Amino acid sequence: MSTGTIIAIVVIALIILAVIAFVVPRMRANSRERQIARRREEVAGAHREVAEERMTRAEQAERVARAERAEAEMHASRADLHEQGLADDELDDDHRRFVRDGNAADDDTIAADETRRTNR
Repeated sequence: MSTGTIIAIVVIALIILAVIAFVVPRMRANSRERQIARRREEVAGAHREVAEERMTRAEQAERVARAERAEAEMHASRADLHEQGLADDELDDDHRRFVRDGNAADDDTIAADETRRTNR
């Protein structure tokens, strides 16, 4: 082999090594970036699921609160009617529902009576 051929082979080998030394770290970095992006998406998706679940629970709580508020307003208006003497025809029923032996009835009894009353 001539000296020129050996120098050409060495130069080509050095070029190949330089390309490999330059490309391999970039490939690893790209692979790491893809892995990080995939993990970000997984974590973001998990956070979105939790957020959606909590939003659903919050909306349910708001519906319950609106229903409770409406029921409280209805009881307040009925109290006003009784105080003004405009609901004396229902005084005995309401007294039985809300007052027993000098004690207020429990919420379950009141709710059950209210349900029966509205279903008549």
